[in-house]
Amino acid sequence: MIVAGSASMVGMVRSFRLQRAPCSRSLTSDVIPPPTFEGEEKKYPAKIQKLVDEITELTLVEVADLNELLKKTLKLPDVPAMSFSAMPAGKAAEDEDADDAPAQQVKSTFIVRLVKFDDTKKVAVIKEIKSLIEGMNLVQAKKFVESVPQVVRSDVSKEDAEKLKEALTAAGGTVEIE
Repeated sequence: MIVAGSASMVGMVRSFRLQRAPCSRSLTSDVIPPPTFEGEEKKYPAKIQKLVDEITELTLVEVADLNELLKKTLKLPDVPAMSFSAMPAGKAAEDEDADDAPAQQVKSTFIVRLVKFDDTKKVAVIKEIKSLIEGMNLVQAKKFVESVPQVVRSDVSKEDAEKLKEALTAAGGTVEIE
């Protein structure tokens, strides 16, 4: 069903389309730069290149003013600048103490390593390893002993390292403490 006024509506739509203002900005190569490929130098739009040229001609005071104005305009938080040569105060104090300390440092943690074992006492070494290392079953202990040299424990005190060495040596193993 066609309404009598519909023809006039079509005419209004056509006239609106014709009266519409053209787009103020068209898509040109200045708006969307072409993609760059590896090894090719990127080409920047003339507008950006002009800004860079103008900024490079500014003095340091003018650059500081520009920075301040941009922060206010863009509502950016003021982040303190940290120089690359700055070092935390705690680190400097540690370095001074290290210079005063003697050249030799006392080692506080040790590594206990099973280097080899007596073949006749293999079963005893496996049982000792199983009891010394938490969560290790008999099969894992056997594989551990058969693939020597192995670290039994690391980051242990001198006393604990000596106890481990005594226990494994008594079982038939050869142990190093590092």
